[in-house]
Amino acid sequence: MPTECSPSLFEFARVEGRAVVASFDGGRITSDAGALLLGSADRVIGLTRRLGACFADARNPAFVEHEVETLVMQRLVGIALGYEDLNDHDELRHDPVLATLAGKLVARRSDCAPLAGKSTLNRLELSRGEPTRYAKLTADTAAIERLFVELFLDAHKVAPEQIVLDLDATDDPLHGHQEGRFFHGYYDCYCYLPLYVFCGRHLLAAKLRRSDIDASAGAAEEVGRIVAQIRARWPKVRILLRADSGFAREALMAWCDANRVDYLFGLARNDRLSAAIEAEMAEARAEAEQTGQPARRFRDFSWSTRESWSRERRVVGKAEWTQGEANPRFVVTSLPVAEAEARPLYEAIYCARGEMENRIKECQLDLFADRTSAATLRANQLRLWFASAAYVLLCALRRIGLAHTRFAAATCATLRLRLLKIGALVRVSVRRVTIAMPSGCPAQQEFAAAHEKLRRAMA
Repeated sequence: MPTECSPSLFEFARVEGRAVVASFDGGRITSDAGALLLGSADRVIGLTRRLGACFADARNPAFVEHEVETLVMQRLVGIALGYEDLNDHDELRHDPVLATLAGKLVARRSDCAPLAGKSTLNRLELSRGEPTRYAKLTADTAAIERLFVELFLDAHKVAPEQIVLDLDATDDPLHGHQEGRFFHGYYDCYCYLPLYVFCGRHLLAAKLRRSDIDASAGAAEEVGRIVAQIRARWPKVRILLRADSGFAREALMAWCDANRVDYLFGLARNDRLSAAIEAEMAEARAEAEQTGQPARRFRDFSWSTRESWSRERRVVGKAEWTQGEANPRFVVTSLPVAEAEARPLYEAIYCARGEMENRIKECQLDLFADRTSAATLRANQLRLWFASAAYVLLCALRRIGLAHTRFAAATCATLRLRLLKIGALVRVSVRRVTIAMPSGCPAQQEFAAAHEKLRRAMA
C-alpha cells in the first residue's frame, strides 16, 4: 500500500553510533508485489473478467471512473492479500501494483485515485437483483453460481472418468442482527449455515443459508444443478456424492438413485445399528484387551429405517474398541461390494472426506468467508462468493504456477505470507513500470517458476 500517509519520523535505538529513524515517505512502495502472480493466474482462467460479466452496470458512463471488472479485481485480490475490510481500500486504491493489475496507473479524473475506495466497493457488495434510483449495480446470482462450476470444468483438459463431490455444512457465527440470523443449538451461537460443495481442492458451490434448517436442506437442488451442468460438458463421467451423516436423508439418496449418482454418507448410530455389530464389537474388544492396541472389525449388511427410507440400502458398520471404550461408526452407500469392500470403503474412500474440512478452513480462516457482517442475506451471500472466488484464484496460482514446488500443497495463508507479501519499490516511467523486489527474498525460485509456468499457460 502507499506509504505517503504521514511525514512523522519514528526514532529507534541507535546502531553503531548512528540514529535509526523511519517514516512513511518512501513514495511508490508496495508490500504486495507478489500480487503480480495473481494477476497472471487471473488472466489464465479469466476469473475477474467472467465474474465481472455477472454484474450489470446501469451507471451513467460519463461519470464512471471505476469499471465493474476493476472493482471485482480489487475485491478478490484484496481478500487474497489479507485485506478483509473495505476500509483498507481507501489506502489500497493508491497501491501501484494493484493499479498495474487493473491496467490503470492514473485516474481519468483529477479528483479520483486509480482504484476505487471503500464507498464504491461497498456498492458492489450491495448489488441488487434489479437497479434502483440509488443502486445501479445488479448481480445475476444464477450466473455467479454457474461460473464456479464452469471454472472447475475448465480446469480439466480431459474429462475424468470419475469425480467425487464432497458436501458439508458449517457454522458462520454472527455477532449482529443480520437478516436470517437464528440460534443454532449444536453450534451454540447465532449463525448462518452455509453449504459447500468441493471436488478435491476445487470449489463448486458456496451457498449461504439460514441456520434454522436441517444440514441437508436444499442439498438435492444444489447437487442437481451442479450435476446437470457437469454432465452437459462430461456426459459419461461417473459421480460419487460424499458427505457426513447430516446428509443421509431419503430425499437426497432417492434423488441420487434416480439420477445415476452414487453416494457414500455417514449414518448416525442408533440402538438397532449398534446391535447389528455386537459380535464384531466383542471381537474387537477382545483383541484390544489382549494387544493393548485399538482394534477394528467391519460388517457389511443391508438395512433400512422403520419409516423414513423407501427401501433397504447397503450399510457398513465399523466396530472399533479404542482407549477402553466402544467407538462404532456407520456409513450408507450405493457402491456395490464388488467395487469396494467394507474396510477400504470406510477407511480409504469415506474417511478421505475429512480433507474437505481443511478447504473450508482455508475459505473461512484464510480468506474471511465468515465475514458476513452486512445487514442483508443477499449482501452476505455476495461477500461469501467474493471470498470463494479469491480461493479459486489462489487455487489456480497453486495448480498452474506452483506445481512441483514446495508450495504445491501450501495453504492460502502460506501462499500469502511467503509468496504474495513481498515488499518492492515501484518506478513508473514513460516506457515501463519497474518493480524492484528485495534481493534477499527467500521465495525467489518459486516466484520465477510460477511466472514462467503462468506465462506459458497464457501463450
